[in-house]
Amino acid sequence: MTDYSHKNRFNHHYVKIVMSRRWELIVKMITFYKIIVVIHIFSAILGMGPGFILTTVVKSGKTMTELRHSYALRHKLHIFVMVGGTLLLVTGLLMGFMNPSLFRMGWYVTSLVLFLAALASGPLLLSPRSKPVKELLASHKGEEIPDEYFRLSRILFRYEHLANVIFIIIIALMILKPF
Repeated sequence: MTDYSHKNRFNHHYVKIVMSRRWELIVKMITFYKIIVVIHIFSAILGMGPGFILTTVVKSGKTMTELRHSYALRHKLHIFVMVGGTLLLVTGLLMGFMNPSLFRMGWYVTSLVLFLAALASGPLLLSPRSKPVKELLASHKGEEIPDEYFRLSRILFRYEHLANVIFIIIIALMILKPF
């Protein structure tokens, strides 16, 4: 009679090694995914936080000098919005590729579509309305803010508020995951 116990021990040991490597890989993937989630959350804070106050910053200017300074500050804040927004998109898509079931969840797809729409609103809606404001700030002489600025900025801020509402909806979808 042949003793096959050494083969069973070998196979059992081999299975243990394969399973431990799989678990190791799974743990690494979970850890990597958690890191991506943390980056995603901080990107939302970095990108969306300043975005919500961009209109407020420039409303405080009472003279043209203050207004120009406010717009220079707004420009610096907008850099955070762009970096944070880019990181949000990249990490959000990366999480989707790591967990493809997200692409079948309504809240994820809706958030992604709304985010892309808000992103497209920059060059399509906001930029054309901010150019006349910037031109007025560059060309106007004197300290008194012209009435034309208030008319132009009201139109610009209306679109910015719309983008902010979209971002609030996205945040609510991310937190509540309603569908």
